[in-house]
Amino acid sequence: MMMWQIIKNEWHFLARNRVLLGISFGFVGILFLTVYLGNLQTQEQAQRYQTAQTHLRQQWENIEEMNPHSAAHYGTYVFKPTCLLSGLDEGVNSITGNVLRVEGHVQNEIVHSEASQMQAISKFGKLKSALLLQYIIPLLLIFLAFQSIYGEKQGGRLKLLLLQGTHLTQILVAKTLSVCLYGIGLLGLTISVYVLLNLNSINTDILGRTALLFLSYSFYYFILSGLTVFFSARWENTNLALTSMLGIWIVWTIFLPNVLMSSVERWHPLPSREAFKTAMKEDRSKGLDGHNPADKRSKALEEKVLKEYGADSLAQLPINFDGIVMQEDEEYGNKVWDEHFGNLRKALAEQKQTYQLGGLINPFISLQNTSMGFAGNDNLHHQEFLVQVENYRRVFIKTLNDKHAYGGSRTGDWSWKAGNDFFRSVADFEYSPPVLSSVFSHYVFDIILLLFWGLLTAILLIFGTKKMSIL
Repeated sequence: MMMWQIIKNEWHFLARNRVLLGISFGFVGILFLTVYLGNLQTQEQAQRYQTAQTHLRQQWENIEEMNPHSAAHYGTYVFKPTCLLSGLDEGVNSITGNVLRVEGHVQNEIVHSEASQMQAISKFGKLKSALLLQYIIPLLLIFLAFQSIYGEKQGGRLKLLLLQGTHLTQILVAKTLSVCLYGIGLLGLTISVYVLLNLNSINTDILGRTALLFLSYSFYYFILSGLTVFFSARWENTNLALTSMLGIWIVWTIFLPNVLMSSVERWHPLPSREAFKTAMKEDRSKGLDGHNPADKRSKALEEKVLKEYGADSLAQLPINFDGIVMQEDEEYGNKVWDEHFGNLRKALAEQKQTYQLGGLINPFISLQNTSMGFAGNDNLHHQEFLVQVENYRRVFIKTLNDKHAYGGSRTGDWSWKAGNDFFRSVADFEYSPPVLSSVFSHYVFDIILLLFWGLLTAILLIFGTKKMSIL
């Protein structure tokens, strides 16, 4: 009951503070504007991609007659769909690219990232909701939590509360909750506005992701508020308390993530782009084992097909051997892709797991991981998109090669063309985003670490002040 009274008094004090009210109203206005603009950008980007995708599909379906192999080179483009929660945390999307060309013989890289088209690149990027939620609100909470204890000390109210029989632990916990609730209130307003702006697109999966985002940020705000209150009460030198907490905030948000990521990249290195592409090209040409070159594979395939059809030469085949050769080359290229990209994804997974361990000494890392992951804009979701596009590419090219091989033409006949009905029958790409249940397991460890830090903060507030004396 006493704690609730302290929280009420704290909120009454905050409500009477004109400077804080002005800052709060201004901050809420910036939050709303940022959420609105971020949501508008997400919707416009989704509309542009849908328009481009529809236009490309219409072009494909309007092909009147074309050789299937030429159509495989003509190919198509796939656009990475925007996640509904991108306006809250765009994650890696701004640097990973959004457009991928699908064609035969080659697996292209995804291109046209937002960062590559920006006039200038800064450390924090553009003003986005994630920047405010992860950097600005926590900094504001640190100052509020410090002022909450510092004001009580300076005014002598803290001693008065203790003389009246209020336990110091109750005071500190109540102060922590009052400041933390301020941050949670700003967080709740931000998410509520975003939900209202996208009410027609909300489903259970999005609601679940939003709830987990809310809980992750709430725990982080409690950790920062609690530690600031604890240091402010623990140390007599108030300047030391504030500078210490600000130092921790700087180390957590700027220094440690960069140092840890650089270390992780050294511990689990990725090949350079040039080395990766060269290795892929060599394996496709010379064979994965280095002793099975393309011409040898082609000769073995020719002998196999001739024997299967009982023919003495390619001219006697009732099918087009060229289409079979091209598909066989695709199949081998798929094995090369699986080998190299499998190793790449394994290294990325090891990097992610090692980076997650950084949450043991830095809860901000756990917050960033859960924020990107539950918003659907982390590397896990990006890799899933690339895999689905590659699976589609394989079906797409195989359909064209099979038509070239078994559609009625003969070996060497490159003038043969398929009709419009065939091209219309080729399915378009449809992306199936990972559901929350399949994503959650990848971030259980981050959630546990946030809970651990929250519990550690509560222990400090409850048991770390038993021998403290403010009198």
